[in-house]
Formats: sequence, C-alpha cells, structure tokens
Amino acid sequence: MAALQFEYQDAVINLLDTPGHADFSEDTYRVLTAVDAAVMLIDAAKGLEAQTMKLFAVCRHRGIPVLTVVNKWDRPGKDALELMDEISERTGLTPTPLTWPVGIAGDFRGVLDRSDGTYRRFTRTAGGATIAPEETLSADAALAREGDAWQQAVEEVELLGATGADHEQSLFLDGVTTPVLFASAVSNFGVGALLDTLVGLAPAPSDQTDADGGTRTLTDPFSAFVFKVQAGMDTAHRDRLAFIRICSGVFERGMVVTHARTGRPFATKYAQHVFGRERESIDVAYPGDVVGLVNAAALGVGDTLYADRPVTYPPLTTFAPEHFAVCRGRDTGKHKQFRRGIEQLDSEGVVQVLRSDRRGDQAPVLAVVGPMQFEVATHRMEHEFGAAVDLDRLPYSIALRTDEASAPVVSTARGAEVLQRTNGEYVAVFSDKWSLRVFRDKHPDLTLETLVAAEL
Repeated sequence: MAALQFEYQDAVINLLDTPGHADFSEDTYRVLTAVDAAVMLIDAAKGLEAQTMKLFAVCRHRGIPVLTVVNKWDRPGKDALELMDEISERTGLTPTPLTWPVGIAGDFRGVLDRSDGTYRRFTRTAGGATIAPEETLSADAALAREGDAWQQAVEEVELLGATGADHEQSLFLDGVTTPVLFASAVSNFGVGALLDTLVGLAPAPSDQTDADGGTRTLTDPFSAFVFKVQAGMDTAHRDRLAFIRICSGVFERGMVVTHARTGRPFATKYAQHVFGRERESIDVAYPGDVVGLVNAAALGVGDTLYADRPVTYPPLTTFAPEHFAVCRGRDTGKHKQFRRGIEQLDSEGVVQVLRSDRRGDQAPVLAVVGPMQFEVATHRMEHEFGAAVDLDRLPYSIALRTDEASAPVVSTARGAEVLQRTNGEYVAVFSDKWSLRVFRDKHPDLTLETLVAAEL
C-alpha cells in the first residue's frame, strides 16, 4: 500500500493506493475502512473484474461513496453505453457520467464535459511522461473538428440525460449513484479532471461513531484507529509499522497517547508518511490524515489510540476468505517460535487464523482472501520467526458466520467444517456453492450469515 498526501487547489488529499489484482489480500479491503471516498478503476476492455466487484461490495457495506473511472480508453474495449449498463446491473449503483468519450475505445480523442457541453481535446505524450496537453473547444468547433465522432457523443449524452443519468450530490453521498469519468492514465489524460472531481465532490472527514454508538467529533481530543500493520519494510531493522487513520483532534509527533485495548501509554516518537519504501517524518497531522507509526509492536489491526478523553472505535470488519490451508511446523522442537509467529501474523491481519478441537493448536487453519498471502506467511514464519512451516491446502472456498448452537449440525455436513477465530467467533467453511445450497435447503433455521465480500 502507498499513502500519499498532497495539496491540490485549496484541499489536502490523502491518497491510499491499494495493491493490484495479482497482490489482492484482505489488506486491500481494510484500506477502505480508512477512507471517506473511493475511486474505482475499470478497464475499458475487461469491464468489472471479480476483485473489483468485491471492492464495490465492501464500499456498499461501509457506505463509502464511489467515483468510477473508466481507464485505458485509448485501447480497444467495450462500448461506453454497454459499460454503463454493466455497472448498473452488477453493482446496483446508477452511473452518472460527468464526461463522455469522443471516439470509440481505441480511438480516444477527448471527452465531452456534460457540465457545460464543451469538448476537452487531448494530445498524446510519449509514454505519458508529462500531462497530456488539453484544449477546450466549443460544441460547434468540436463538431467541425471531429465530425461523426462528436455527433455520436452528443447523441449518447442526450440519451443519458433522457434516462436521468445526471449527477446529484446527495445520491452520490448516499451510495445510490457513482459519477463516471473516462480517462487514459498511461497518456496522463483525465488525471486533472479526476482531481478536480475529488475536490469538488468527495466528502471531507466527518465525525466518527464509536463502539458504544456515541460520536467523536473532529474537534474532540486526538483519536485514531489502526487499519493496517506491516512488518519487515526495513529489513535491516525488522521494524513493524502501524498505519493509523486520524479521526479527531490534532496529532503531534512525540505525544504520548493511550492504547485503548490495553490501557497502556504509547509513545509516538517515530511518525512518518510512507510512500512505498520512501519515508518522511511527520510532525503534525489532522483528521483524515494517515500516519505510519514505527516500531509499533504493541499495536494490532483495529486497535484504537486516543488522548485525554477515552474512546474505542468499532472492530474492523472481517472479510470473507476464499483460500484455506492447514499450517504445521516442520520442527516440533520450535513450537514456541511457531506459536509466536502464528499469533503475530494473526494480529497483523496477514492471515485469518482458524482453529478447532479436531485439528488441535499445532495445526491451525490459515484463511486468506488472496493466495499470495500464503507465500508471505510461510516466508515470514521461516525467516522472521525461525519456524519453517508446511501448508496443506484444503478444498474449501466459501466461509460464513455461524454460531455455537448451529456448529454441531454444520460440522456433519458433507464438504464442510466448523472452525473458530481467535476471538471465539464460529466460521463455517464449505467446499462449493452446491454443497452450501443443499445444506441450507435441509436446515433453513440454522445460522449461516454471509461475510462481507463473499462470492456466493
């Protein structure tokens, strides 16, 4: 994850960039717990990919407004109206394009700005090394220059207007609509329009609801929650970095705050902005800012920090894992290192650790959103904790929340098993949708609740 802060116009933007599809993990979801709005990139040719759909589901669950960017319009792809139908049908959000492409995918000439009917024409730059030069033309000048391509864009925009696909701020903030922009990031065209739109439409940080249902206002004393923990960023020091989202008050480097879970003081001597492996010390931060706290061994994902007036924020959502494996230490003599490593990975959220009496404490089940997390876990167990492990993949692909009363019956189902999280929560895992459907038909009264971002 990269956390980048910069000033644009009269605003400060905190940009949290999540990993791509190949590196997809639960951290990708957790980043969404720390934002006020999300920008969803859609490939003009591929449309809505499976992982993108899960991110839309997380945004819907958390009530996060979504701005959609159709990217790579400079390459062959789907029809623009077809993409709008796909967004509407698959996400449940009504797309309200703010710009509309002039030229089909692969012949991107610029965009029609729906706010004033003008034409923003762009010129490609070599490799997108610089911002693509833009010029704004009137509708008449655009027609004279682009001919049929402009006329088609005008007709399609009229169709959008007739179907009510117009931006309304309240509906965007309520998660009913998603404004849409067309861009070509590699050509550096549309980036400026995206930033303008973010400043104009995205909500500013707001008051937060605490675990007791109360409100922590922006002007209350400092408070923040940990949404990501990352270890090993500096291999020379084996440091542990906790990313916090500031919810209220002013953060000052060096201040001593309280760790809500333990009640112990926590010193913030080393506070940084982090962009990849580049770090920059930070002295002051405000609500909405993201700060990396170094050497934060005591902090775990979901923890709350506060100053002066106590507060605890709700625990972070647990998302639906899709890959499961039994983890066993290669050397039984290193059971202490094994246990310490598993506990550490669990607290960081690298993996979800599930256990059962049947498998025993020395054979926990590791559950992950993306399979690459298995590689991260095995590497760290061996090189950081000195406990090499073997993973035996399990045939499960679906996880649901269940309860103690339902667990005995669920555990007898074919192709199913019941496991427990570290916090005691029961999780039912099934091998496939068919097995789950058959079991639900036979036992409709048992508790089987869908987890966030589950693919059912």
